[in-house]
Amino acid sequence: MYAAQQDLLDAARAWAADDPDPVTRAELEAAITATEAGDASAATDLADRFVGMLEFGTAGLRGALGAGPNRMNRAVVIRAAAGLTAYLKEQGHDPVVVVGYDARHNSDVFARDTAAVVAAAGGRAMVLPHPLPTPVLAFAIRHLGADAGVMVTASHNPPQDNGYKVYLGDGSQIVPPADADIAAQIARVTRVADVPMAEDGWETLSNELHEDYLDAVAGVVSDDAPRDVSVVHTSLHGVGNDTLVRAFEGAGFPSPATVPSQSEPDPDFPTVAFPNPEEKGAIDAALELARATGPDVVIANDPDADRCAAAVVDGGEWRMLRGDEVGALLGAHLLGRGVPDGAVFANSIVSSRLLAAMAAAEGVRHEETLTGFKWISRVPGLHYGYEEALGYCVAPGLVRDKDGISAALLLAEQAARLKAEGRTLTDVLDDLARAHGVHATDAYSVRVTDLGVIADIMARLRSQPPTELAGIAVARADDLARGDGGLPPTEGLRYYLADDSRVIARPSGTEPKLKVYLEVIEPVADEDLAGARARAAERLDRIRTAMTALTAATGD
Repeated sequence: MYAAQQDLLDAARAWAADDPDPVTRAELEAAITATEAGDASAATDLADRFVGMLEFGTAGLRGALGAGPNRMNRAVVIRAAAGLTAYLKEQGHDPVVVVGYDARHNSDVFARDTAAVVAAAGGRAMVLPHPLPTPVLAFAIRHLGADAGVMVTASHNPPQDNGYKVYLGDGSQIVPPADADIAAQIARVTRVADVPMAEDGWETLSNELHEDYLDAVAGVVSDDAPRDVSVVHTSLHGVGNDTLVRAFEGAGFPSPATVPSQSEPDPDFPTVAFPNPEEKGAIDAALELARATGPDVVIANDPDADRCAAAVVDGGEWRMLRGDEVGALLGAHLLGRGVPDGAVFANSIVSSRLLAAMAAAEGVRHEETLTGFKWISRVPGLHYGYEEALGYCVAPGLVRDKDGISAALLLAEQAARLKAEGRTLTDVLDDLARAHGVHATDAYSVRVTDLGVIADIMARLRSQPPTELAGIAVARADDLARGDGGLPPTEGLRYYLADDSRVIARPSGTEPKLKVYLEVIEPVADEDLAGARARAAERLDRIRTAMTALTAATGD
């Protein structure tokens, strides 16, 4: 971005002079001093901090905490709040904005800065009473009639990150063109010192808002559902523990057994290498407690509790279910309860095609969307939507986003009903496989430090498209960036093989990695479910091996 080191140093000094936070200002001044002294690593670090402004997109902002425009800090957040407020004022009225925050480092500070900007601009800012799950904020937007909502969270990212998620008044995350319009307003903010900020005047909401959410979410459980179910739960040091426990109690379930070492919010996430239930080892502590206590199901939320993971006993051993498996289970349960006329089921393009098959068998309309709940939540008539990354929307009338609390309640209801029948969640998965074939899914990520590596891989796949994978011909190739398949353009490639296997490669929207999603469908013949699963696993492994070679970084 800067042609010479002197230009970089000048830009850094100007940023530091405008930084309202003494901590990040001192951090940046130290980097400037070290760079001037000839420290090469400091110069590289400084250049990275100023490679560009942290990009505001449909995920809002997300990045590492620190000083400079390419980091999450008060200067960047104040700019974002000013841009959002200006965008809302362009709609013709003083905005009403509700702000939530989790327990990560500086989340409360960023929330307060946002409220100060909104209040100074003549808007009404309402801040949640304490760190709470993202679904509570998403619920509050429509419940309070706000024009927009902001949630300060980095969800399941590592502890050094934070983020800034923006919703509009319909309760859904922003989509184009709103993201670009807000980004354009942010770009007009040249100096933080010029952004008016109130010293007070915003409203800190009472706990009544949290109570309203708990009362509403308990309603996802049927009145006549059995309540005999035992659950082990972990919140992975996030903000979901108290809300989930109280939701279970409010719905009439026994209180879950929580993992003591992970039940309290801790922004450093000391017992997990990566606070994402999908990551290997993340729920080991919960599984250890389950082996000691023998619950019916293990449930895990990510740190902001908008995602829900589950583990069950399978073949005598505890196994974490894939996101697609939980998605199919919840879909089967909702179909079994009955759905209203016009109801629509939906999932993202990278999720399994099993839900579509289940819906078709029941005469229920199904839609496929782009990745992200900003798209799933906007499906007209949505009754249930999910994506494979542990996100489930089981009550769109309450929360138009993924909600790990309501999903956990519905999963507990399903487990309780099955228990009363002498059956388990794995029995349902077996039934679905027999009826619709084994839908085996897998995914892997190519993590990078240089985002240019991902662009190079995608360019290589486009210039040298595979004609076969693992010996199976590529029957159809979709360039999702061109809108192939009828969806809005998005960066990604999708391949359908001649045996109906499917492969999708796309850059992550929130982390520096390329994600590759795989699915094979294997019919179950002569009730040989074990054989079908073995064949599916072997096919999946061969495709993964082939794609791993194609998506390797140049020189690897």
